[in-house]
Amino acid sequence: MADEKKPVDKEAVKAQKEAEKKALKEKKERIKQSKPKKEGNVVSRAAGKVKKFCKDFKGTCKKVIWPDRKTVLKNTLIVFLVTIVVGVGIWIADFAFAEGIKGIQSVIENNVDEDTSTLDDAAEEITDEHGHAAH
Repeated sequence: MADEKKPVDKEAVKAQKEAEKKALKEKKERIKQSKPKKEGNVVSRAAGKVKKFCKDFKGTCKKVIWPDRKTVLKNTLIVFLVTIVVGVGIWIADFAFAEGIKGIQSVIENNVDEDTSTLDDAAEEITDEHGHAAH
């Protein structure tokens, strides 16, 4: 009995699809009506937007609380001091890294010089033993 299929009412399905289409169409129409109509050409709309921006900017500037002279000088001094301290720290780190790299380079050059002199000595010994230059 569970395997029996219920008869599908084609007209009910068709009516449901029609109702869904109608609802979708009404929704699109509401969205279309809620969008503001564009009035004027591009230049006049742009000018209106610039005018609105300037008006908003002026209103925002009126809301700003400007610091007094003492606070500005104090903050400026703090910025200068922090800049100097950070600059000195970077200079010290740069100097330390540069000296470290120079030290590593000198160690490498000394090892290369020792290896080269050892090879030269070995070549001379081979030459001396056989009486002719090594190939």
